[in-house]
Amino acid sequence: MATDRETAAFIAEVMEDAGAVSTRAMFGEYALYLDGKVIALICDDTLFLKATPGALALVAEPEFGPPYPGARPHLIGSALLDEPEALVPLARAIWDDLPAPKPKKPRGARKTG
Repeated sequence: MATDRETAAFIAEVMEDAGAVSTRAMFGEYALYLDGKVIALICDDTLFLKATPGALALVAEPEFGPPYPGARPHLIGSALLDEPEALVPLARAIWDDLPAPKPKKPRGARKTG
């Protein structure tokens, strides 16, 4: 079951106080970006946050689940959508724990030789 576009837009709107939030459609589901880093996935209309040490320190009773078969367990964050005051610091903690994204290679650059 694919995620509705409206669900992804709603989740991004709830998290807008965390920083520059955007979503990107991938295989019928969505990746959730915060200031250029993927901090969560939205699969089957459910928010799956990356389970980083900073995030785990902020959640009293974390609930885990895989966003798709074979994936690492993520924090299930759908219950926090009604509590943006808890979700925003959690998103920032995840962002702080993640490394900077690797620079993208320019398109069209080919090796000669």
